Amino acid sequence: EVQLQASGGGLVQAGGYLRLSCAASGFTFDDDAIGWFRQAPGKEREGLSCISSSDGSTYYVASVKGRFTVSSDNAKNTVYLQMNSLKPEDTAVYYCAAKNRPCSSGAYYYKLYDYWGQGTQVTVSS
Repeated sequence: EVQLQASGGGLVQAGGYLRLSCAASGFTFDDDAIGWFRQAPGKEREGLSCISSSDGSTYYVASVKGRFTVSSDNAKNTVYLQMNSLKPEDTAVYYCAAKNRPCSSGAYYYKLYDYWGQGTQVTVSS
């Protein structure tokens, strides 16, 4: 059974940072991709970033590029999302998701992802 466990959320002031973790079990980060998404109340789920296991290529949407960094520790089957210079508009529930294809095959489209973690709340105060 594939399970993704997202953690690391919390309350932080604007300009601060958090590091989210996504631990995978029953899933080998081998020739696949892990994506990060977020969903704020009343808004659609938004794709933020993706990392491909095959070549380590990373993808970012414009709103987080330069502030967020995705990385992986394949030995630990864990992917991280380092979030710096956080803004109040970054407040949302953050999810990690996995799919059995590389990021280049639709990095930000949530319907292409096969497995989802439970989400972790990130709140940025002004």
